[in-house]
Amino acid sequence: MKIALIAHDGKKADMVHFLSGFRERLLQADVDLVATGTTGSHIEKAGFEVQKLLSGPYGGDAQIAAMAAQKELAMVVFFRDPLDKHPHEPDVQMLMRICDVHNIPLATNPASAELMFKAFTQT
Repeated sequence: MKIALIAHDGKKADMVHFLSGFRERLLQADVDLVATGTTGSHIEKAGFEVQKLLSGPYGGDAQIAAMAAQKELAMVVFFRDPLDKHPHEPDVQMLMRICDVHNIPLATNPASAELMFKAFTQT
């Protein structure tokens, strides 16, 4: 199972903290993590194995959307910062649309991500 991870700058620490709470479940469930570049670097520094793509504004969001369109992802976790401006907002909207079109579960905050992670990593 492959899970894509993205976090806006103000949410990267939240992503690492969230993943740390699921470390054992992720290992037991044999989950592959893929992330946009900068988010992936933060995740990697926290001791997780992650495939890093381009940074979001440089095409990483589009790379993850392509993976979703090809049905390569079990789910996408995108911790968005709704209180900040993002120059690549069209890419964010495109990714969310692709997830909806291809019925890929999408969590945009820790509460929804927790529910999905618990469901996906049940042993």
